[in-house]
Amino acid sequence: MDNLFWMAFALFLILEGLGPLLFPKKWRNYILQLANQSPQNLRVMGGFMVAIGFILWHWLN
Repeated sequence: MDNLFWMAFALFLILEGLGPLLFPKKWRNYILQLANQSPQNLRVMGGFMVAIGFILWHWLN
């Protein structure tokens, strides 16, 4: 289980790093657009991401 956590964390870092590595200007513009969103919109987006993550986690186990 410990190894699985670190493998998942490594995959997360790889996937999150692809945006700024391959498309730094587009990634920066995307982050600026996110910064201009209202807290409510960010909360809803975060909620959807967490829900999808839980659904995928449950489906894969």
